[in-house]
Amino acid sequence: MYDVLRGRNEGLKDDLTRFARELVSIPSVSLDEGRIADRIERELRTGGYDKVCRDDAGNVLGILFGRDSDRTLLLNCHMDTVTPGRTELWKTSPYSGHISGDRLYGLGAADCKGGLAAQLYAGILLKRAMLPLRGNLVFAATVAEENGRSAGLRTLLETTLPELNLRPMFAVLGEPTNLGLYYGHNGWFEMEIRVEAADPPTTENAATVIYDQLAAACSHTPGTDRPESLVVSEPSFVETTNGARATIHMARRIAAADDINEVLGQVKQTAVLAARSVGSVSVDVAICEETQRLYNGTSTLVRHVTHAWETDPFNPLLVRARDALIAGGCEAAPGKWKLGRLGMATGGGLLVNEFKVPTVGYGPGSEDAAHAPNEYVEVPNIAKAAYGTAIMAHSLIGVPVFGWTFDDDI
Repeated sequence: MYDVLRGRNEGLKDDLTRFARELVSIPSVSLDEGRIADRIERELRTGGYDKVCRDDAGNVLGILFGRDSDRTLLLNCHMDTVTPGRTELWKTSPYSGHISGDRLYGLGAADCKGGLAAQLYAGILLKRAMLPLRGNLVFAATVAEENGRSAGLRTLLETTLPELNLRPMFAVLGEPTNLGLYYGHNGWFEMEIRVEAADPPTTENAATVIYDQLAAACSHTPGTDRPESLVVSEPSFVETTNGARATIHMARRIAAADDINEVLGQVKQTAVLAARSVGSVSVDVAICEETQRLYNGTSTLVRHVTHAWETDPFNPLLVRARDALIAGGCEAAPGKWKLGRLGMATGGGLLVNEFKVPTVGYGPGSEDAAHAPNEYVEVPNIAKAAYGTAIMAHSLIGVPVFGWTFDDDI
């Protein structure tokens, strides 16, 4: 099986690299993914997926149907990116798709268009190798991960897959892991601290005192390798019919054991005590929420929360995936995402915590290159990721060959 997949993968390398370059060259800032969705859909149809479609959120799906409808593996990547940021820091255009040496440069190359190309081609690789599947393979390129807190993935899991009578038993995220096998990360959430008083000077003074108190707790030092744990924005002010209101935004890292409501209560208590020295002030603290409009015109409510998650390292999914990679001659180093900058995340929290789908991450990109100027992915790693993903997929939902057994342990 491995020789067949390896040989077919060699024959697909040029097409895979070309496709990855095209993805990077298409702007797809979060909530504006229409053009890249078109390109992905065309590649799925050309690649011979059994069913290709879009759902109400604008996600693009490619499905390979197996013999057994009750077993489904989900391969998931988001097709949106953050904004380019300060373009003067880029050596070439963020959308150049430039290859220098073994690196493909461009916005989203690491996070996670390289992984998206690899996952899509893993399905093509299985199809070309004519290895039969007992279970179903669903490749889903989802929208609104960066600015929508995985709103596209939520629609996929809540509505799209149930309507197709598909329920994923396990999932693989193509996020940047540098070909490691990742199984979790801490979370974060953004809160809004609202300060109101009867007159603007009191509001301004109270907000300033609260901001200074919270900012003093920030532990991150720019230029160090230590992840950000707390970020506080300076207050913004508006006058109201009853006086004035100030708003302070604060993002905080959370571990799996943290209770968000307790954290909100602690922040409110800190803010109330800080404001007492100023005068009569009302303080409220809540999770940030906003309505986002997806590229296809659909509106969705977004809560700025990414939950911490972890798949048990001894879960059969992780064991089977690791064994398959090792047997296929691939790297299989276990690990977790660092999420060095607040705001970075994956859809794993949604999959594992809310939908109870055991999940791992496996992608060609480097987490350190993500969300940074001159973002890149190692070109050889894209093909390696396609091969490794195909191996894992076949070990999980493929018809047994060469000693593999397809049992009910997962």
